[in-house]
Amino acid sequence: MSKNTHRSGFVNIVGNPNVGKSTLMNRLVGEKISIITAKSQTTRHRIIGIVNTPEYQVVYSDTPGVLRPNYKLQESMLNFSLSALDDADVLLYVTDVVEKIDKNDEFLGKVQRLNLPILLLINKIDQTNQDELEKMVAQWQELLPKAEIYPISALNNFNVDVVQKRILELLPDSPPYFEKDALTDKPARFFVTEIIREKALLIYQKEVPYSIEVVVEEFKEENDIIRIRAIVLVERDSQKGIVIGHKGESLKKLGTMARKDIERFFEKKVFLQLYVKVEKDWRNRDNMLKTFGYRLVD
Repeated sequence: MSKNTHRSGFVNIVGNPNVGKSTLMNRLVGEKISIITAKSQTTRHRIIGIVNTPEYQVVYSDTPGVLRPNYKLQESMLNFSLSALDDADVLLYVTDVVEKIDKNDEFLGKVQRLNLPILLLINKIDQTNQDELEKMVAQWQELLPKAEIYPISALNNFNVDVVQKRILELLPDSPPYFEKDALTDKPARFFVTEIIREKALLIYQKEVPYSIEVVVEEFKEENDIIRIRAIVLVERDSQKGIVIGHKGESLKKLGTMARKDIERFFEKKVFLQLYVKVEKDWRNRDNMLKTFGYRLVD
């Protein structure tokens, strides 16, 4: 690359739920930006992580897993994933060795029609053998003949560096899209809500974590401490009781786990107050979804 050239581009990560997109995103960016839990539908927004050097700027974008929507929140999540097909310079389509290849034909059809570089990443290869992997590669070559296929393990950081190198080769010549010291396009409060939501996914069972949204009411950064007040919203009174728990034990556990991670993220001491509030059926209410930053389908 000549000294005068600068490369920038949007590298968007798409795929079905639970294939390891967020783990891969965090590997590529080198920071914990996306929520990672074993539960599906963890990522609800399109989350951007930016990697800068003097020569290039890679704008990575993690998207919600593609699924058929059952309520308006999921329609918004699908909308974020579809928008990632429109503005990508390089598309990373992530699958794994476990999921059925034809799991989401409709979305895959849209990917097949794209005219841009596609890297198909077969994740979790530590969970299969060479013969099975070769069969899978052949099937994907038939489905996405224009894609370059890379077997990887995001968890074990296998082959991720090879993918990174290829991404840099594919970036178009362009000035940076963001300030060169930017790590993401999201404000600090966004990461507080994501961290609290991640811990809720780990602590609570069944439908409860999917009914939770977090709103940061106060984020006050002082010299030696950040003071945060956040509301944990649920859809029903019964869920409120579960989130708080016996004598407030569950909420206390949520607060402690989240605070430790928030302190790690901001490298600063944090004072965190959590409150629980019922907001009936928020996942299907347009005004609530817009307030939380979800993009509604017209």
